[in-house]
Amino acid sequence: MAQHLVTLDLEGVLVPEVWIAFAEKTGIEALKKTTRDIPDYDELMTGRLEVLRENGLTLSMIQEVIATLAPLPGAVEFLDQLREKVQVIILSDTFEEFAQPLMRQLGWPTIFCHRLEVSSDHIVHYRLRQADQKQCSVKAFQSLQYKVIAAGDSYNDISMLSSADHGILFHAPDNIRQEFPQFPAVDTYAALMEQITEHLS
Repeated sequence: MAQHLVTLDLEGVLVPEVWIAFAEKTGIEALKKTTRDIPDYDELMTGRLEVLRENGLTLSMIQEVIATLAPLPGAVEFLDQLREKVQVIILSDTFEEFAQPLMRQLGWPTIFCHRLEVSSDHIVHYRLRQADQKQCSVKAFQSLQYKVIAAGDSYNDISMLSSADHGILFHAPDNIRQEFPQFPAVDTYAALMEQITEHLS
């Protein structure tokens, strides 16, 4: 019988979108854009860093907002139940400097993500672990003879879903559902669990 791994996106799937929360706190509309809106991650992050610089916003300020965030309702229970059935790895385009308090609340699951370059509390650049790390990770797991079931909600998850043995859109906006109808789309953790469980046999 095949061994399985589940890979999940983080923001929008298990926790709120960090940048949207920060945009609401600062009142800066431009920071509300996410990978649901802009497919090119470099373009998105370059724009975010420009806004941070223009407004004198620091890493500490973002971390203060992150400290107020809680996992999405039902996320902790879903993840606990899922980890009883199968190994789970979170593949996210967030950064280590953002993820830690959220990982604590989720029971410290394994996460593969990126890292920021910070000078005097100002984010000066970001360092991608590698280009398209989500897809690369899925392919690496498959090379280790794992069947991969993946779930995500944004443009930057599509290569992960496409490479996985089974890809699922979770709580994805209408534009992504319409653009990628090949993936089943679900909106509740119960339905996501059902989709995953169906492909574990």
